[in-house]
Amino acid sequence: MVFAFFVAIASVLAGGIASVAGFGIGSVLTPLFSTQLGAKVAVAAVSIPHVIGTAVRFWLLRGHVDRRIFIWFGITSAVGGLIGALLHAYASSRTLAVVFGCLLLFVGFSELTGFVNRVRLGRTSAWVAGGLSGMFGGMVGNQGGIRSAALLAFDTEKEAFVATATAVGLLVDAARMPVYVFTEGRSLALHWSVIAISIAGVVIGTVAGAHFLRRVPDRAFRTVVAFLLLGLGTWMLVHG
Repeated sequence: MVFAFFVAIASVLAGGIASVAGFGIGSVLTPLFSTQLGAKVAVAAVSIPHVIGTAVRFWLLRGHVDRRIFIWFGITSAVGGLIGALLHAYASSRTLAVVFGCLLLFVGFSELTGFVNRVRLGRTSAWVAGGLSGMFGGMVGNQGGIRSAALLAFDTEKEAFVATATAVGLLVDAARMPVYVFTEGRSLALHWSVIAISIAGVVIGTVAGAHFLRRVPDRAFRTVVAFLLLGLGTWMLVHG
């Protein structure tokens, strides 16, 4: 009962964060679910509220998707997500977590100091970043931070930023979820009530966050994203 309460609160918070920053559902819920379900089942379980919350967010922001960036990121992200999901059973690499934690810290500091404003990703870099973010998401359930870190290098408005990150996230979810259902289906069925609570919370937070996004100035938005990346990077370094 206490765990379900924390899941409800965290899910609303995660949905709101994701609506503003373009990521956050997996980053917030996966560690919480892991405390009760174990890491591997947690990744699979969180993918369900993640795909539903992402779909709702996409519908609310569908008119702002940057198609050029979406194509560059989308193809390799989906492929990376499938590969990562297939490697999910073997995903326990502390080294990988440290590498990506350092990457997120670097991007967060670069955004706050203005260094990222002098960086522009080309087509090749975007494809690589998309593939890595998708693979990491499929393996350990946290790809949004890496994708958002890469998207910061593009000159996009906040609505386009979140909408494009959301559209790519949907592709990753579509690629990885069938694998999770096949490999963890029985375990997911045992925890259907907690998953249902998280779905409701994420949807509520997503809708509320989408309205808040419109009131956030562009500069403040990028600063918020930078601090979230710093927080996620620190968490990954500490907990791996």
